[in-house]
Amino acid sequence: MTGTPPQGPARVRSRPRPEGRRRLTREVIVAAGLRLADAEGLDAVSIRGLAAMLGARPMSLYRHIERKEDLLDLMFDDLAGAVLEDGPLPSGWRDALMVVADRKRRVCLAHPWAAALYARRPRIGPNSVMQLELAIAALRPLTADLVQAVRVVNAVDDYTIGHVTRELIYDAGGEADWSQAMRPYLTGLADSGRYPTLAPLLADPVRDDSDATFAAGLGWLLDGIAKSFGRDG
Repeated sequence: MTGTPPQGPARVRSRPRPEGRRRLTREVIVAAGLRLADAEGLDAVSIRGLAAMLGARPMSLYRHIERKEDLLDLMFDDLAGAVLEDGPLPSGWRDALMVVADRKRRVCLAHPWAAALYARRPRIGPNSVMQLELAIAALRPLTADLVQAVRVVNAVDDYTIGHVTRELIYDAGGEADWSQAMRPYLTGLADSGRYPTLAPLLADPVRDDSDATFAAGLGWLLDGIAKSFGRDG
């Protein structure tokens, strides 16, 4: 099977479900994968590892899911479904995009490994396609051009994942501890006179509120999008 492309969530889900042990289903395997990734990180997820976790033989799992990448596709699409489960989107295009972005951010912060999957390759499944369907439909008052609408969705996605990535990096490094350790060095830079604009911030670094920062940046992005389409907001 070397060189065979991953099947993706849609094709994996369309495979006939094997008969036999009813307790070992595709849903059970995916749920176990989510738990393992949350507990130990993405690298810990493997068919053999999940088999041991579920008290089953690896071959039993392979009857449901052929390879790890297919499992990751299903896990990713499961999280996309979590974004949809939070209820319908608001009617306005701007509010709809803000809600989707906020939900994606919170899902990725709750499952830090999810943001890393974005960087590996495109992952398309029923839930992610429905997510795009709803976003494009919400954008109709702004533009009927599908290409332009997808560009808007991608711009908001790029901003959201970029912000999440930065949040996760700071959280993983323990920003409070880092700031404390760096304070003497930053104070020295502030006192050097070489950075007059940044001197107040270097002398007294304050962690900004992540929610407020995300909302402000997203608002600026949406303001620019509205202006480019000749709208006030």
